[in-house]
Amino acid sequence: MRKPVATFWVNAALLTGAIVTAFPLVWMISVSFMPTGAAGHYPPPMLPSEPTLDNYRQMFAKHSAGRYMFNSAFVATCVTLISLCFNTMAGYAFAKLRFRGREWLFRAMLGALVIPGQVAMIPLFALVKELGLVSSYGGVIVPAMASIFGIFLVRQYALSIPEDLLEAARIDGASEWRIFRSIVVPLLKPILITLGILTFLGTWNDFMWPLIVLSSQKLYTLPVALAGLSREYVQDNELMMAGAVITTVPVLVLFLALQRYYIAGILAGSVKG
Repeated sequence: MRKPVATFWVNAALLTGAIVTAFPLVWMISVSFMPTGAAGHYPPPMLPSEPTLDNYRQMFAKHSAGRYMFNSAFVATCVTLISLCFNTMAGYAFAKLRFRGREWLFRAMLGALVIPGQVAMIPLFALVKELGLVSSYGGVIVPAMASIFGIFLVRQYALSIPEDLLEAARIDGASEWRIFRSIVVPLLKPILITLGILTFLGTWNDFMWPLIVLSSQKLYTLPVALAGLSREYVQDNELMMAGAVITTVPVLVLFLALQRYYIAGILAGSVKG
């Protein structure tokens, strides 16, 4: 009897947590379909009495949400693909290749993880300015071409690749590039999918750095554009919720669609070593 009762209470607690977590998202979507001013009533309505798409039409027709969505998708996709390339090569090198100063360099990189990102923003902006990348897609993409966390994640997973497998390929005459491309990358697929999801979500939701480096409104990503719009339409809760839905739902759907790969990558040994 004790086990069914314990299972019931565990499931009840999980269900309650899920409802509490999902409620703000559900209410945000509900408000986005309400007419202007409807959400300001007391008590606030949970569902729209007269559902309308006017807020979404206004976001796309008047406030160029389509352009900002393209900017976010383009930047997030480029950062994800480029950083996966560099992080994979660097992580594999730290895990399996022997070179002078490898351990010292890796420890120094790990030490840099404790430094807040905000501390590096001023020198990073100065560097981006010297490269002529301010107010351009490159200004957002180039600083994110590799990350210490991504290198660490790939390195820890790559440690689980058997040395005998790599040595056998070298004995057969395979070059290091052939080994990396044909053996290592397929074996790293679970962690690469996990890292790709994390990178895409982080870049899509990034607000501070695009706000600093992008001065042209045409290049704004969705979080930056929505923050600017909120100052002008601070009282229009319905319009702001429509913008929040446009910003949140695409990456939420992406994560839900790929969550089994994400979980598989974590469970398959992303922290081995």
